[in-house]
Amino acid sequence: MSRKLQVGIIDLVSKKPNKKLFARIMNANFASIMPQVIGVWCEEEGHNVSYVCYTGKEDLMTELPQNADIIFIGAFTESAQTAYALSNLLRSRGAVTVLGGPHARCYPEDAVKYFDYVVGFTDKKIINLILYDCASHRPVGLHLAAQRQPVQLPGVKERWKFIEPTLKKAPLIKLVPMLGSLGCPYTCSFCIDSTVAYQPLDFEVMKEDLRFLLTKFKRPLVGWHDPNFGIRFNEYMDAIEEVVPENSIDFIAESSLSILSEPHVKRLKRNGFGALLPGIESWFDLGNKSKTGSLTGIDKVKHIADQINMILRYIPYVQTNFVLGLDSDKGEEPFELTKKFVDMTPGAFPGYSLLSAFGRAAPLNLEYQQLNRIIPFPFHFLDNNHAMNIKPKNYSWQEFYSHVINLGEYTFSWKAIVKRLIATNAFIPRWMNVVRAVSEEGFGRISFNKTILDNLNSDFQFRDYFEQETTELPQFYHDIIKNEIGPLWHWLPDGALFHDQNAYLNAQEERIAV
Repeated sequence: MSRKLQVGIIDLVSKKPNKKLFARIMNANFASIMPQVIGVWCEEEGHNVSYVCYTGKEDLMTELPQNADIIFIGAFTESAQTAYALSNLLRSRGAVTVLGGPHARCYPEDAVKYFDYVVGFTDKKIINLILYDCASHRPVGLHLAAQRQPVQLPGVKERWKFIEPTLKKAPLIKLVPMLGSLGCPYTCSFCIDSTVAYQPLDFEVMKEDLRFLLTKFKRPLVGWHDPNFGIRFNEYMDAIEEVVPENSIDFIAESSLSILSEPHVKRLKRNGFGALLPGIESWFDLGNKSKTGSLTGIDKVKHIADQINMILRYIPYVQTNFVLGLDSDKGEEPFELTKKFVDMTPGAFPGYSLLSAFGRAAPLNLEYQQLNRIIPFPFHFLDNNHAMNIKPKNYSWQEFYSHVINLGEYTFSWKAIVKRLIATNAFIPRWMNVVRAVSEEGFGRISFNKTILDNLNSDFQFRDYFEQETTELPQFYHDIIKNEIGPLWHWLPDGALFHDQNAYLNAQEERIAV
């Protein structure tokens, strides 16, 4: 080590100040694991680390690490403009800045304009290289990436000094982040993990962490960050059962329907799993993930509804995830089928995402770019809900948003909310469903989508932007960003509201040309 550095780490859980009810209750539970891992690795090299998890309720400007030599920022794409402004501010104070997280993986060509280092897959070797160099790289930063994901990561026990202060920000539910595997065995065309080889992490580390948590809480609550939990189901459950007394830790996991057979679900219940988030995605595609094979349409709806209701007999909280706007969808049918599913599974909470292409996240994005279907919405809106940056294949924009609004109003009507309340047995899941429905995720999104549709119908310039007839950003989006990032607006670099939506394609063509 050349010198002892003052290292700052900022995990941008929120892209803006947010003091709404759901955010106050839950945002601290969405802390990412990799910023904590970076903290451990930096300390192992002898550096001093200051860690900030920004949940939206803090005054970020006063919590920024002071006198830091180098600052790592972890960000999803929706937080990119916030991250860019932060980097500009921190650079003005003399710090070297590093961007990691999903945005760095998806949009490195854009991010290198605003950071000294932009990192994709990250291992300890990459971090040590950055710490050793620790230099300004401007006007274009260095893009660094490991060949693959790390084969091992520091566990909860090693990350505890960063986890504990974050959990103190969570007033009611305190969710400890754990990771048992990386990558995914499925190949969903829109997913960032679709091309990342599945690999389990060390089960011995997992067991040590579970033992450790039993010394910290009377009844710990663990959130698995695995893209698909339990692919090697028996090995996972054997490891948990070896060290955890039956039903003494509560677990939440995202898992595929393909592994959620009744015997598996019973075993999950015995071991304290209280919430599952399976992906359904589509009624006409991706049958391998839901183990429905060639079933489509109403046959798939009935099959999956039966399975979800079976799961709900054992697991009190189930969120079913859908992607709206897939190329396999056309007409009213996909939306009407989802309404039928909502009626048939009143105890499940439906989570809706708009189809989005995040730069380099998936090979299919090259095809969207080749077909000129990507719209350069500012990153601030690329959260799967506030903008769909792929022009629909089978709908006009007005048709699509009309269907999305209608589905939202059906799903989050008071009638549906009450049915969901009655069908949910456990207290916390029952009221969590209500809070989510009446907050930004339910009522809030319906209201926002109605505003988009109104603008599409009444504002020619707004509609022209969606139709790719102009690249001039509607004032509507400009004003939202300015209002939401607050004092950081003045630090947003020139040009940072805009990006080349075809950068992935252009980079591929340049590589081939060389």
